[in-house]
Amino acid sequence: MAKRLVIALGGNALGNTPEEQLKLVEATASAIVDLEEDGYDVVVGHGNGPQVGMVNLALEFSATHGGKTPLMPFPECGAMTQGYIGYHLQQAIQREHGRRHMPRPCAAVLTQVVVDENDPAFQNPTKPIGTFYGKNEAEAIARKTGYTFVEDAGRGWRRVVPSPKPVKIVELPVVRRLLDQHTTVITVGGGGIPVVQKGWDDFRGVAAVIDKDRACAKLAIDLKADMLVILTAVEKVSINFNQPNQYDLDSISVEEAKQFMAEGQFPAGSMLPKIESCVNFLEKRPSGMALITSLEKAREALWGKTGTIIVSKKR
Repeated sequence: MAKRLVIALGGNALGNTPEEQLKLVEATASAIVDLEEDGYDVVVGHGNGPQVGMVNLALEFSATHGGKTPLMPFPECGAMTQGYIGYHLQQAIQREHGRRHMPRPCAAVLTQVVVDENDPAFQNPTKPIGTFYGKNEAEAIARKTGYTFVEDAGRGWRRVVPSPKPVKIVELPVVRRLLDQHTTVITVGGGGIPVVQKGWDDFRGVAAVIDKDRACAKLAIDLKADMLVILTAVEKVSINFNQPNQYDLDSISVEEAKQFMAEGQFPAGSMLPKIESCVNFLEKRPSGMALITSLEKAREALWGKTGTIIVSKKR
């Protein structure tokens, strides 16, 4: 039986515009199919922070500046981005399968993820979406719309929305059946469309963005995956990052990861949710393994040549 990988794609694997993304997903697809060629069944999740902000802003601008289009609720904007990003990835992966003469199907599943409507995240929006603004422009938009903006790592001001934790993946049975048939599955796009459950089969969208690493960890747990692979902009996780004594980590245990988190080694807006997601996966699936590396180094990392491996306990 092929080993199962859940891959969380970082923003560097996607583009800020549809045209840029069409180019970037070619390399992304090649890296994914490399892993399938090595004998893995792959499930792919991805973020949508820039994209959902872009779609929301464009539709809102049109609705309020004479475009005569309706205001679009935020969950629907998330569904739109999940659809077009999934479409781009699906086409690129299909083309790569064809180039390598691999008769493997690929499907993007529009995926809802249940969140708790009482999650404290709704009282404290933290997830950046959309483009960067100058301070004055961000304040003007906030006065007009009621949006919350925060300064983002010295790069400008961005809108933030709640980022609740994933509770249940609604379309999990569909994903599981596709994976059993060795289909490449693209799911929990943008962390999934956040919904609250009002009844047995009654789901209502909410204005939020679920962190894609947390959603992928939940998916990996539920699928009993062998490995959670988080692909980001760096080849290895580091402590003392960007300092003279920076040290790259080859392998750490859950206990060591928790110690580094307690020391504040991982920034909240970037590496921290990735480490937390790996720890969550391994605590629920101690026989598994987590890997953090760059898209370009994914195959080498799975061969044990690079990347940061996280395991339940040091062996």
